[in-house]
Amino acid sequence: MKRIAILDYGLGNLRSVQKGLEHVGSSPAISGDPEEILAADGLILPGVGAFVDAMKCLAPIKGIIEEYARSGKPMLGICLGQQVLMSSSEEGKLTDGLDLISGKVLRFPKSELKVPHIGWNNLKIKQDHPLFEGIPDNSFVYFVHSYYVDTASENTLAACNYGLDFSASVVNSKGNVMGTQFHPEKSGTIGLKILKNFVEMC
Repeated sequence: MKRIAILDYGLGNLRSVQKGLEHVGSSPAISGDPEEILAADGLILPGVGAFVDAMKCLAPIKGIIEEYARSGKPMLGICLGQQVLMSSSEEGKLTDGLDLISGKVLRFPKSELKVPHIGWNNLKIKQDHPLFEGIPDNSFVYFVHSYYVDTASENTLAACNYGLDFSASVVNSKGNVMGTQFHPEKSGTIGLKILKNFVEMC
């Protein structure tokens, strides 16, 4: 059985991610222990709330996350977990992220569209990657966010349009650090397939 660690750093819907992973045949451990994290075959970085708070909570284990990313083992950030992978965010005040993927987190501009962006929206898959193996283009997934990721096309696995095009899923140049702005654990069979793909990468 592959060891998947769900990073417990004080912000995140840990239980729903855990249930999603269990559903696809994994037995994940919720942990904040550095040794357990580094020993895991795969690492999930969940997150709900504000970027600034997340970075404060992550500060004590930032080095561990960076070491894990360098190891080449698969790592997946979900929702706020995707955003903290980026270089910086303008939420609250300009805050540095983990900078594992180059890009910025920006607030949706004022428009007739409601912010936060809540609900089901379709994905435009931009490149072949094991995370999206068997996922049809235009599949619908579930979003809840007020800020979006702006990154280069080579770091974008899938895009979405909500008044503007944004990176709904990102990846680093090595292909092992990934993020989804949407919640795969709340996205029905499509989301569970994405989680299963992640487990199979580990």
